[in-house]
Amino acid sequence: MPASITLLTTFALVLGLVGCVSGFLAGLLGVGGGIVVVPVLYHVLGVFDVDPALRAHIAVGTSLATIIPTSIQSIRAHKAKGAVDADLLKLWSPFVAIGVVIGVVIAAYASGPILTAVFAVVAAVVALYMLFTREGWHPFKGLPRRAGQAGMATAIGTISTLMGIGGGTLTVPALSIFSYPVRRAVGTASVVGLIIALPGTIGYIINGWGKAGLPVFSLGYVNLGGLVAIVFTSMWFAPLGARTAHSVEPRTLRMLFGIFLTITSAKMMFDTYRFMF
Repeated sequence: MPASITLLTTFALVLGLVGCVSGFLAGLLGVGGGIVVVPVLYHVLGVFDVDPALRAHIAVGTSLATIIPTSIQSIRAHKAKGAVDADLLKLWSPFVAIGVVIGVVIAAYASGPILTAVFAVVAAVVALYMLFTREGWHPFKGLPRRAGQAGMATAIGTISTLMGIGGGTLTVPALSIFSYPVRRAVGTASVVGLIIALPGTIGYIINGWGKAGLPVFSLGYVNLGGLVAIVFTSMWFAPLGARTAHSVEPRTLRMLFGIFLTITSAKMMFDTYRFMF
């Protein structure tokens, strides 16, 4: 088998497996599959000798595109369980959307290493949360006032768009800190993910349109080959994760996921340092 065919086959198989894991985690923990997709796709693109200056943008843009169908599947499963807070979404949705626009504009001017660094730092924070916060830890007794929630939603939209994640990675911990029921936070976060992914994907397509050095099957910064490989499996596993979230205590998985994020963050920080210095 020619080397190019071997690489393409390996690319599809690896990202298909990533889709299984990311879809399951999206449904189970509400963390958004992008937290898995971005670092793996970033390194797979390196195997294909894609320009390091483009890898982070392609990984983030493609990740946001994969979140669209996965979020739709998760929303259906969580709505069936009554775990989506429509009142909270009415308040949050416009501010999340504003955050997405801010993130897209920043990404248009940010270098690849900056996006990598943003991902690495936020992933490290999430890893610490996963590893060291005890179950039932709620330092605040209720959500802040409207202005405070607006700020939270805008920040989540901005950072998630820069990282290529669906919003659950930040939404669930943020809501949990304010004593919000975790399963309801997971269900609501699935809708936040869709609000982020749709305009975010369009923004990354526009930002990358006509860029030199993009890999084959790319639409701007969204790689259609990676999108299909991941979506094909993630759509099957997101509902499974959502159902599991309502029947199994995910503490062990949280610990393993925290370790994965710690390793991922360290590797991406090292890549950022090596590229810049």
